Amino acid sequence: MTHSIFDLKGPHPEPSSLVAFAENHLVRDSEHRSDDCLEEALRTEGAHLFAFAEGKLVVKHDENVIDPLFAPYEIAALQPDLDAAILLGRLPSGEPRIAVPVNRTEATLEEPFKLADGRSLYRQAMLPDELLGQFAQAASLIAWNAANRFCGKCGSPMEAKGGGYRRVCTACGHLAFPRTDPVVIMLTIDVERDLCLLGRSPHFPEGMYSCLAGFLEPGETIENAVRRETLEESGIRTGRVRYHASQPWPMPHSLMIGCYAEAQSSDIRMDDLELEDCRWFTREETRVMLARNTGQDASQHSTPPKGAIAHQLMRDWLDWPA
Repeated sequence: MTHSIFDLKGPHPEPSSLVAFAENHLVRDSEHRSDDCLEEALRTEGAHLFAFAEGKLVVKHDENVIDPLFAPYEIAALQPDLDAAILLGRLPSGEPRIAVPVNRTEATLEEPFKLADGRSLYRQAMLPDELLGQFAQAASLIAWNAANRFCGKCGSPMEAKGGGYRRVCTACGHLAFPRTDPVVIMLTIDVERDLCLLGRSPHFPEGMYSCLAGFLEPGETIENAVRRETLEESGIRTGRVRYHASQPWPMPHSLMIGCYAEAQSSDIRMDDLELEDCRWFTREETRVMLARNTGQDASQHSTPPKGAIAHQLMRDWLDWPA
């Protein structure tokens, strides 16, 4: 049998496809957009928009249906800021998808409109996977454009170009592109004892444990970030690091890079400024935690819900083929 560099043993051929916010098949074509691409998209028959208010998604919500898409004629009632609209891309059929902030608040929204944040959208399975992925793209770009209204070099106003996929300073011409903040999230494994390392942050729901995580710093590889963050938070030294999966995380514009790390020590020296607890868990303990609903019983340990990359890292450790 011929083997390829792409022949990797694992529970799934592409585990990143199993996490929330990952499915998004819009044709973005961000590098070849004309200056009037947004205006053209808004004029296209069949165009649909995502509306954002106070950083949350506006949905049409009744007892049976949750709909996040608005036709251009529908969006007018929400007082959209079309100057800040963003062209996300087009479906294979050619239908444009657009994101736009609206001048409404939770208090001024009338039935059947409601606001939903990213965590609620995926934890409560409010949207199909494809729309959830499009939401992630939209939320990240809305946040980035709103945070970059002025030039970081000279302080002059910036204006959107390419349908919101770049911003240009009106004075000095400085060009800015959307940012993605890389975060390493890792499940450290004690191979000899067959244990995994989990911690809980003070802001977690009661009883919940998750993988350790931290931002990748400038001039740092993914592997070294995994080793550094694990050592800083838990005092555990790690050796081999294996990339496993990634997840867009639109709170506001991160990419979670999921890895496994091989423990080279076992005595935990926890950073109590970062963590409330940190401990080793057996396979059976991890299996039981994954089966529980987060927050169901604060006296019992639980994990992040299905759809979170931490959940997937734990699940795939249990399911890894021998």
